[in-house]
Amino acid sequence: MKYGITKAKTTLLPKDLIRVPHKGGDLIGATFGPATYNRNTVAMSGEYFHSDEFPRVSFREGTTEESISVVAYQFGQIAKLQIFDTNWLQAGRIVKTSGGVFTNTSETDEVTLKTLLNKAEKVNGIYFIDDQMAFAPYESFKTGIQEGEEFAEGGLARALEHTDKQVAKNLKEIASFYEKGVNVWGFDKVGKPVSTVSALGSDRYLNYWLCVDGGNRGGSRSGCAFGVLRTGKASRDEK
Repeated sequence: MKYGITKAKTTLLPKDLIRVPHKGGDLIGATFGPATYNRNTVAMSGEYFHSDEFPRVSFREGTTEESISVVAYQFGQIAKLQIFDTNWLQAGRIVKTSGGVFTNTSETDEVTLKTLLNKAEKVNGIYFIDDQMAFAPYESFKTGIQEGEEFAEGGLARALEHTDKQVAKNLKEIASFYEKGVNVWGFDKVGKPVSTVSALGSDRYLNYWLCVDGGNRGGSRSGCAFGVLRTGKASRDEK
C-alpha cells in the first residue's frame, strides 16, 4: 500500500484508508465524520471493508499526536482542502484544569490528575506522563492571535504533538499555510477539570487564521476525526 489515500474497492461498508509516515514507521487509518466527536468515535468501533489487503477493519481513536501527523502529510493537498477549509479536525480528547491542559485523557478527577502530574517528567516547560498524555501549564503557551512559529514553540502545540523538542514540527508546517497566523481560544482557566475535544480548522470568515479551539465538547460540534487501524493487516506500530 502506497502513501496517501487509497479508495475502497467494495460496495459493502466501504472505508477509504490513508497511510502516512509516523515515528519511523507507518500509520494507517481513516477519517470519520463530519459528525460530533462522540458519534465519530462510536463509528470507529464498527467493521469496514477496504480491499483484499484490508478485508475487515475497525479503528480506535487517534491520539492528538497521531491525528496531527496524519493531517500534516501533504496538508495543502489533502487535509486542508478536505477537512480544515470546510469543517473542523477533532484532534483528540483534552482536559482543562485550573493550572493547564492535559492531552489524550478524559479523566477529570483532580486527585488522579495530580498524582499523574507528580510522576511526570518535565521537559522544555511541559510534562510528559506516558507515551500519550502530556500536560501544558497555561504559562507555557499563549492564547489569542499569534504567529505560527510562536504557536508551534508554545507548550500547547508541543503537548498536542507530544514532542519533547522545542518546536512542534508538524503544527509549524500546518501553520505555515496561514499567512494571518494562528488564533488560539477556548483554553481559559477553569475551576474544576473539564473534558473537551481539541479542534483545529481554517477561519474562513474573518482573517483566515489557523484556529485552535479548546472548548469543543464531544457532543456539541460537528467535525472530522481520525481513527487508527485496529484490525486486519496492521501497520508497523500496530504489530
